[in-house]
Amino acid sequence: MLSLPSTLTHDQAQACLQHLQAGIAQLPVGAAVQIDASALAVFDSSALAVLLGSRRAALAAGRQLQLTGLSAPVHSLARLYGVDGLLQTAA
Repeated sequence: MLSLPSTLTHDQAQACLQHLQAGIAQLPVGAAVQIDASALAVFDSSALAVLLGSRRAALAAGRQLQLTGLSAPVHSLARLYGVDGLLQTAA
């Protein structure tokens, strides 16, 4: 399982996305892409860009992205931007 850092703002977004993309590329064939967002406490809209970029990388590899631990404030931000339907969350 891949994880988001506790802080994900514009300053960390590019490095975080590259780290997640590398992690997705290293997963075994057929493995689902799971990202744990439970540590994410400080974020801005760049966090959504990272999650959507990770989703694109997962789909390009023929996989689904599952997010766990996504907080209510992140859900609210995704809803505000109209992208909440693109971010699948797992129970």
